[in-house]
Amino acid sequence: MAIQVLRAHDRAASPWLNGGGVTREVAGFPAGAALADFAWRVSLADVAQGGPFSRFDGVDRVITVVEGDGMALTVDGAEHRLAAPFEPFAFPGDAATDCRLLGGPVVDFNVMTRRGHATAQVEVTAEGRALRVPAGADLLLVCLAGEARLDPDGSGPDRPEPDGVRLGRFDAALLPGGATALLRVAGTAALVTLTPPATG
Repeated sequence: MAIQVLRAHDRAASPWLNGGGVTREVAGFPAGAALADFAWRVSLADVAQGGPFSRFDGVDRVITVVEGDGMALTVDGAEHRLAAPFEPFAFPGDAATDCRLLGGPVVDFNVMTRRGHATAQVEVTAEGRALRVPAGADLLLVCLAGEARLDPDGSGPDRPEPDGVRLGRFDAALLPGGATALLRVAGTAALVTLTPPATG
């Protein structure tokens, strides 16, 4: 299976029911699954105002501030300040969670996985590297700032291949298990490794 490129300009914005922001889904599995049915879901949200988070029973979340002055999340009564950008914060989606903006609106990056169906490892990087996706997993690369590029093995900064993939801000690429590529970053990118539960 080839690398799937997911362009930011192709995403539809879904307004929140409480009017506090909009969400744009980057990718999910199964494709097209509803909020009650996904194994994993990755999205970007424009948060215009604070308020309570929706509850997702049986779901684990990782949220990363991408733009703005940050937020304070109160999770089951404990406050966590997410003031610095690009620092992932993990919390249970079924916990009582309230958001307070520390300044104006923010953009955040959200990864959700349903327990027993998938787990996620979220890394934010400004450095290039060789990528090798574990068998059975998926790797979602999202450019959060600046630009990123994926080149096939054997290419690199001095020998870019014509079939390399260039990603602008908020563009993404989904790499299947077993895929290999060289990543170059001129900015900041998120690497999300999505793994199904072990069997046997």
